[in-house]
Amino acid sequence: MMTLVIGGAASGKSEYAEQHVLGLDGERVYLAVMEPFGREAAARIEKHRARRAGRGFRTIERPRDLASLTGLSGANVLLEDLPNLMANETFSEEGGGKAAVLAGLRHLREEGRHLTIVTGDLMSDGIRYPEETDNYLRELAEVAIAVAAEADLVVEVVCGVPNILKRR
Repeated sequence: MMTLVIGGAASGKSEYAEQHVLGLDGERVYLAVMEPFGREAAARIEKHRARRAGRGFRTIERPRDLASLTGLSGANVLLEDLPNLMANETFSEEGGGKAAVLAGLRHLREEGRHLTIVTGDLMSDGIRYPEETDNYLRELAEVAIAVAAEADLVVEVVCGVPNILKRR
C-alpha cells in the first residue's frame, strides 16, 4: 500500500502523515531525508525530531540512496519528504538524480508494509526560476505524478484539513 500526502508550506501535511502512519498496525519507521545545510535547516530538523519523540517511530536519517536501505521488512514507512530527497539526489555529487529517487521509492514500497510519502505543492507559485531550478521542479513534479498514479490514497492537506483526492 502507498499513500501520498501533499500540501503547501506549513499546511499540516507532516502532522497528517504522522497521524496516518500512527494509525497503522506494526512497526513505524520515520525516514528523514533532509540534510542539515545551515542553521535554519538544522533548526527544522530539531523541530521535527522533537515533534515525533516518544510517538512510536524508529527514525532513520538518510538523505539519499534509499534503494540500498535495509531493515524495513514489513514496516510502515513515512518518508519526509520528497522535495528534499529529490534535491539531495539531484544536486549532491553523490546523488543519482530522478532515477535514484524512483528506484528508492520502488524499493521502499517493495520492502515495507505501507509507504507514506510527504511532498510539497509543486509549481503553483507562478515564479520564474533559473533553468537548473526549473529542471529540478519539473523532474520532481514528474516523480510526484508517478507516485500519485501508483498510490492507493492521495490526500491534499490545506490549512490542516485533509482532502481525499484519490482512494483505491
